[in-house]
Amino acid sequence: MPHHISRRRLLQATGGMIAAGTLASPGILHAQSRGRIVVGTWGGDYARLLNKNIERPLLIPQGWEVIQDQAGDPERRAKMAAERRLPRGSTDLQGLSAAQMFQVFEQGLTQEIDYSRLKNGNDVIESMKYPFGVAHIYSAMVAVYNPDKVDPPKSYAEVFDPRWGDRLGLIDIQYQYTQVAAALGAGGTTSNLEPGQKRLLEVRRAGARIYPSNEAFAQGLAAEEIHIGIMWKARSVQWQNAGINVKAATPAEGAIAYVSGFAIPRNAPNVEGAYAYLDAMLEPSAQEAFAVDMGYNPTVYDAKVPPELNARIGFTPEERDSLVNLDYKYMMENDVALKEWWDKQFKG
Repeated sequence: MPHHISRRRLLQATGGMIAAGTLASPGILHAQSRGRIVVGTWGGDYARLLNKNIERPLLIPQGWEVIQDQAGDPERRAKMAAERRLPRGSTDLQGLSAAQMFQVFEQGLTQEIDYSRLKNGNDVIESMKYPFGVAHIYSAMVAVYNPDKVDPPKSYAEVFDPRWGDRLGLIDIQYQYTQVAAALGAGGTTSNLEPGQKRLLEVRRAGARIYPSNEAFAQGLAAEEIHIGIMWKARSVQWQNAGINVKAATPAEGAIAYVSGFAIPRNAPNVEGAYAYLDAMLEPSAQEAFAVDMGYNPTVYDAKVPPELNARIGFTPEERDSLVNLDYKYMMENDVALKEWWDKQFKG
């Protein structure tokens, strides 16, 4: 999650927690208290927008006090593991990617979602209705390209073509998604990556560039060092807003989805509050606001995104239905091997 923009100073609580309720107006603060909801989340923009679009307009007026426990996801997952034997943990929700939500569920750290407790549960896009967490926002891995240099690529297969030579850019930190995308383009699957690894070695020998980060890749596009690659569609919109000459194309194989959401720790002290937060998160107004503010897509069917914005960040119903989820179990079990292959055979 991006977290580069400074957030306004909030009332400090213990352990780096901040009370989102303190940003509400005095009248709202006097609403009858319904209890406290402690939300583990990334900081920066995402935390600010949770407060702006969910907590202040929807939860605090109902009397909920919301505390944000801000930290990176590795630290928060480690904290959950350290607290697993406690009868009551320190958080009611944890914001994670879908892959991470799957992982902590498999580790026995979180509880299965009961969608019958969510009045908005039936509106969640079916492919994102996970038992291990509730999807909040999504984008997908698409082809990105310089329209002055490259015709719109129709597939991952076109992106991972040795003919691009050193005009193809790849991103080091995206090693998982890059191997899966290359595999889909080469006839593999989300759990059979060998065809993609073979194709990646071919493009590397042809001169494909490797950038250390998403930001470095964007700089390569801006400088026209590279003309083509893959990236989250939401990030390509941010680059367009920054003046970079880049467009996005959804691959015919089905774009790989990136989903961010929330899971409930097994020992959450306030499960009722957790479900109240999840329901507020799924409200169309909150979902629509995140699309405007962050460029990610709603995960509910009944959210309405303005047509001109949807044309930039969204997907057609057919593209949405063909989104590809990672094989989360395979990725969890094979991540070390995939990283070792990437570092030693591909990069080396």
